[in-house]
Amino acid sequence: MKMEQAETIALHAVTFISTDENLLNALMAQSGLGVDDLRTNITQPAFLAGILDFLLNDEPTLLNFCAEQEIQPELIVSARRALPGGQNLWDG
Repeated sequence: MKMEQAETIALHAVTFISTDENLLNALMAQSGLGVDDLRTNITQPAFLAGILDFLLNDEPTLLNFCAEQEIQPELIVSARRALPGGQNLWDG
């Protein structure tokens, strides 16, 4: 997967998370970021990688996101691999 495709998926995930107050609060609590930080970093590939990590760490949320987007969860793994720090994740 190309980085641009992965970023697009991650941006959809940001929208998904931001429309659910509980998810948004959980993301902010886990990351230590505030709403202004989220806005500032939204175009940063490393930040988007963290968004996908957040999804991948909670199966029900991951599955809900994938159902809404009509994609397979494996696509999220591929997207995460395409973003910074993901090149060696889940190998062998």
